[in-house]
Amino acid sequence: MTTPTYLLVHGAWHDGRCWERVVPRLATAGHRVFTPSLTGHGDKAHLLGPEVGLDTHVDDIVGLILQEDLTDVVLVGHSYAGLVISGAANRVPDRIAHLVYLDAMVPRDGESAVDVMPVTQFLIDQAAASGPAWRIPPLPEQAPPLGLFGVTDPADVAWLRGLLTDESVRCLQQPVRLDNPAAGAIPRTHIHCVAHQPEGITRRPVPAGQRVWELPTGHDCMITMPAELTDLLLKLD
Repeated sequence: MTTPTYLLVHGAWHDGRCWERVVPRLATAGHRVFTPSLTGHGDKAHLLGPEVGLDTHVDDIVGLILQEDLTDVVLVGHSYAGLVISGAANRVPDRIAHLVYLDAMVPRDGESAVDVMPVTQFLIDQAAASGPAWRIPPLPEQAPPLGLFGVTDPADVAWLRGLLTDESVRCLQQPVRLDNPAAGAIPRTHIHCVAHQPEGITRRPVPAGQRVWELPTGHDCMITMPAELTDLLLKLD
């Protein structure tokens, strides 16, 4: 039996550094771990442009899987990246052992982020009214207990703010393709962050037969509860 490889995909506005408290824990347990920054973020921030979309990010993940010849992959998508991992699994289902939707958008075939979470349209409209219509700045920090993506510790907030960058509107508007029947056989687990849900955020019911776990923390659980998140991920081993 092979040891699963964990491929952790960050959500909108974030980059691969957001996983740095989880990576050593998974590595200590004997796993290879990849935490790429999607195009337009982190070390690829200079590539952000209006043409960057969901397909770009799916290509990022599929390209990494093929380049590294990864198999038996536990593919984890946080938030917006629920669409990214869904699209990637549609392309290379034979290489994916498990899909983990981490407080994530869970799309149907042909849906965009706006379809899955209509409140996203407000962010697009707001961005168009205050700056370039193709880019959306990171969400602002809110008063506790919401904080910045659920992070409230001042030091953590400052660190997180330093890695957030703008998101292309096309990422939230482009539909995902889920037309490969083989992808439907991949086991799926949903991890919900259940503390302090922001107004306007609603989750769809999880399909029957798919496992659901909960963490009593805010949205960016990889920062606020990395040990507990790692323990859940290792249960998939």
